[in-house]
Amino acid sequence: METKSGSCHCNSITFEVDLANGLENLRRCNCSLCKKKNAIMACVPVEHFRILTGKNSLSVYKWNTRVAEHFFCSICGIYTHHRRRLNPMEYGFNVACIDGIDPNELTNVTIFDGTTLSLVASK
Repeated sequence: METKSGSCHCNSITFEVDLANGLENLRRCNCSLCKKKNAIMACVPVEHFRILTGKNSLSVYKWNTRVAEHFFCSICGIYTHHRRRLNPMEYGFNVACIDGIDPNELTNVTIFDGTTLSLVASK
């Protein structure tokens, strides 16, 4: 198990994520919300994601079925993570928030069709 650190832009929100096999199952979603935030995401079980600082600075956005919870920093506005609608026992997290990761260098990103809930293609 490898533990990575991450944060929002202003460092008000800091977190750790435990990765069993490194960054895997990277994806972008094309639902109406994810399309606009354009983040590359990966997922872990909820017990593998920990907010270290700034819990009071987190804001949450819910829409549609109101099952998924999309968290972002109320100060700088950066999306850090979300509780998944398809599996509420997992958190998706913004790979760009992980220290030392340049999302522009990632090539194994799958497109997830959030409008029909299916995989579309790999990039």
